[in-house]
Formats: sequence, structure tokens, C-alpha cells
Amino acid sequence: MKEEMEDRVVLCCSNAYEKKFYLNQDFQALPQHIKDELKIMCVLYTEEIGGILSLEYEADGTLEFSVRSQSDDFFFDEIGSVLKIKELQREKRELLESLELFYKVFFLQEQ
Repeated sequence: MKEEMEDRVVLCCSNAYEKKFYLNQDFQALPQHIKDELKIMCVLYTEEIGGILSLEYEADGTLEFSVRSQSDDFFFDEIGSVLKIKELQREKRELLESLELFYKVFFLQEQ
């Protein structure tokens, strides 16, 4: 599992436990409205579902949702998490695809 995480690059993360949002400094070049949309999307997710949500790029540039929760968090909604992620993937498809393209062009140097 550790090797798998080393191949990933975190785009952003929202933590319901610490009430914090993090945007990787490597992505400061993104337009402000995209950074705002990411923040809203992730913070609303963690406010509704709980836990920690991060958007992470895999080695091939695919953007994945990664969810973790503390083992003693009995309020974390595991079923709601799966449903909410599917909803976000559907509703934010264009945004997520453009973020993948951005990463592939500017970070992976693909044509």
C-alpha cells in the first residue's frame, strides 16, 4: 500500500476532524474559480459525510477520490460516501476531466 501512495500526487484534501482544507502548492497556477470550486466541493463533502477526502492523481494522471476515516468515528457515513462520490463524479465530470488533462499536459508532459 505504501508504494501505491508514493505514486500518487495529492491535488487537494478536506479534513472534517481538523476543519481544514489543503490545496497542493504545486497547483497554485490553476484559475481561482477552479480552486474555489474544488474547495467548495471537498468541504461540503466532509461536512455532510465526515472523514477525510482527498483528490489524488495516480501515476497515469487519473484523478481519484480517496476517503479515510478514523476508526472510532461512528458518525462517518460509509454508504453515503460511496453515493456522494458517484454523484460528484457525475455532476463534476467536466471539471474532473479538465483537471486530469491539466495534470497530464503540465506535469506528465503528455501531448
